[in-house]
Amino acid sequence: MNINPISNFPAFFQSTGALFPMAKKTIDQTEVQGKTVLMRVDFNVPLDENLAITDDRRIRMALPSIKSVVDRGGKLILMSHLGRPTGGEGDEKFSLQPAATRLGELLGSTVHFAADTVGDDATAKAAALGEGEVLVLENLRFNPGEKKGDAEFAGKLAAMADVYCNDAFGTCHRKDASMVAVPEAMSGKPRVVGHLVAKEIAYLSDAISTPARPFVAILGGAKVSDKINVINNLLGICDAILIGGAMAYTFSLAQGGKVGNSLVEKDKVDLAKELLAKSDGKLHLPSDTHCGDDFGNIAGCNKAVVKAGEIPDGMEGLDIGPETAKAYSEIIKDAKTVVWNGPMGVFEKPPMDEGTKAVAQAVADSDATSIIGGGDSAAAVEQLGFAEQVSHVSTGGGASLAMLEGQSFAAVDLLDEA
Repeated sequence: MNINPISNFPAFFQSTGALFPMAKKTIDQTEVQGKTVLMRVDFNVPLDENLAITDDRRIRMALPSIKSVVDRGGKLILMSHLGRPTGGEGDEKFSLQPAATRLGELLGSTVHFAADTVGDDATAKAAALGEGEVLVLENLRFNPGEKKGDAEFAGKLAAMADVYCNDAFGTCHRKDASMVAVPEAMSGKPRVVGHLVAKEIAYLSDAISTPARPFVAILGGAKVSDKINVINNLLGICDAILIGGAMAYTFSLAQGGKVGNSLVEKDKVDLAKELLAKSDGKLHLPSDTHCGDDFGNIAGCNKAVVKAGEIPDGMEGLDIGPETAKAYSEIIKDAKTVVWNGPMGVFEKPPMDEGTKAVAQAVADSDATSIIGGGDSAAAVEQLGFAEQVSHVSTGGGASLAMLEGQSFAAVDLLDEA
C-alpha cells in the first residue's frame, strides 16, 4: 500500500501528464476576500425514503474547497445536481435541502438555501450573502437548461459571482451548463479548480501518463461494451489487465466456453475475440468461476466452483473462483501502480463477495499506488473496509472511466492555467 498524501497541493497538480498537460490554477491560489465564488460541487448523495442522507461522503469531500473560501472571507454559492428528476422545481425527493442542512452541521455554521436556481429566491439570497457565508442553490437539474448546456441559464448563474470553481469531478466528463457554459460565460473572471478535482485528476492522469511499473489494471462489471474504450486504451499502457465480473463470461464465450445462464453480451463476442487477439498476453481471464443456480437466493441456492468455460446449464457465474483470486493477488502483489474499476462478482451478496474481497485485500497489502475508480468498485472497497488502505478512492465512476479511456474534459480544459 502506498498512501500518497498531497502536502504541496499546487505543485503536485502541476505534475500531471499528457491528459491535462497544463497546470490549472487552484482555489487556494485565488484571492476571494469579499468576492462571491460560484462553486460547482457534487452533492449527488443517496437519500432514503424519509429523505435522510445515507452517505455524506461527497459532502465531506468538498469541505476543503468550501473552507478555503469561507475561512478567507469569501462569499460562497454552491451548485449541484441530485439524481435524475423528470419534473420541475418542487420535486421534493430530489431537493438539495437535506444536503444544505448536512453541510451546515459539518461546518458548524448556518448554510442558507435557495428554493430555486436562478429565480427570485436565489438571486436575492446570493446578493445578500455576507463574507464567510454559504448559500446552496436548489437542484440544477430542476432547470432544463442544465442538461442542455443552455447559455442563457448559464449566464444567469454566472452573473451571481466573481469567481468560478469546479470541484465536481463526478461530472467533469459532462458538458452540462454548470460545467462548461457557466465558466465560458465567466471568461475574464478567475476560473479555477477545487481540491477534489485537482486531486482526482492528479492521481488518474499521473497513473495513465507516467505510471510506476508494473502497472496493473483490474476491470470488472457487467458489460464488455462499457469497458471497450478503457481496455483498448490500457492495452497500450498497462503491463497486465485482470478481467472479472460478468464481462468475463463474454470473453469466455468468445473462447468457445460454456457459460450456462451467465450474463453475457452475445453481440459483443466478436469484439471480445478482437481484444484477446491484440492483447499480446496482457489480458488475464478467470481460470475458475464461483457459480449458483438462483441469483435471487444466493445464500440458499446450489453453488459450485467450476473451471472457466465449464459453467453447466441452469447455473450462472457470480464471482471469480479461488484459483483466479489467488493468481490475481500474486500479480497485484508485484505491482507498483494499480487502477481498479468494477468488482469481481456480486460483492453485495456473500459468499459471492469472496473474489472482490481477495482482490481488495491484495491491493491494500501491496506497495502500489492504488486508485479505485469510483462506482461499484468504490462501493465495494468501502463496504469491505479497505477504503483507508488504498491510495485514492475516486468520487466519480463515469469520469474516472472517461479518463481511463484517455479522454480530456472541456470542463477542465477551459479553466485558468496556473
